[in-house]
Amino acid sequence: MKIATWNVNSIRVRLPHVIDFIKKQSPDVLLLQELKAQDHDIPKSDLEDTGYNVIFKGQKAYNGVAILSKYPVSDIVTSLYEDEDHNEQARYIECWVDSKNSGIRVASIYLPNGNPINTEKFIYKIEWMTKLKQHVEKLLDNEESIILGGDFNVCPEDRDAANPEAMKNDALFQPESRAKLREIINLGYYDAWRALNPNKTNWSYWDYGRAFEQNKGLRIDHFLLSPFAIDKLQSIEIDTYHRSLEKPSDHAPVIINISD
Repeated sequence: MKIATWNVNSIRVRLPHVIDFIKKQSPDVLLLQELKAQDHDIPKSDLEDTGYNVIFKGQKAYNGVAILSKYPVSDIVTSLYEDEDHNEQARYIECWVDSKNSGIRVASIYLPNGNPINTEKFIYKIEWMTKLKQHVEKLLDNEESIILGGDFNVCPEDRDAANPEAMKNDALFQPESRAKLREIINLGYYDAWRALNPNKTNWSYWDYGRAFEQNKGLRIDHFLLSPFAIDKLQSIEIDTYHRSLEKPSDHAPVIINISD
């Protein structure tokens, strides 16, 4: 079973790239982030025409997350907050995917950037990560194959950046951000990239400009797998092809394969 995650940085701008990616890779499940569109502006029919069930949570101009699945989906969650009146940003969507042999629970996550530090934006990032931890901890009680994928906006270690020194004042590199990510992993989740590549680092994000050409990037797009899912992990890759095209997202898709 092939599952991909991709911060597309505007679904309307990047729709041709997404459709091309689907044709080339044919993932069973595709997690998308940073749609930058309200629900009524998301090209649902275009995505459904590629053969997927499509669920999403949009937001005007910012954020937005989606899940595309070849299989039926159910048990949809679009908020980390129990208070329905909470003005939450569109950063989380989760569902059960009823695959042909055994189901999996997947979540598409767009974690707050948090910059600049020493502002309310960084405080919100840490608070949001706390809510995420509380939610995904409860998920483990069900003893399911759980796959959390998305743009986490955290470099877990210094080696996850081409130029760590340049990142020392960035929210993606702060000890508090890393500690919160470790708290989630320490619940019983596994970083899929590190599980299969303990001594190798590739980037999933390159800023616009010459960063991609110079290969000066970051690894901030992650798959975190529950114990039942990590046992099924077969491979992981970062597909840089669509980052090399004209008008690309600044992120590349990350793809895992798990056994059914």
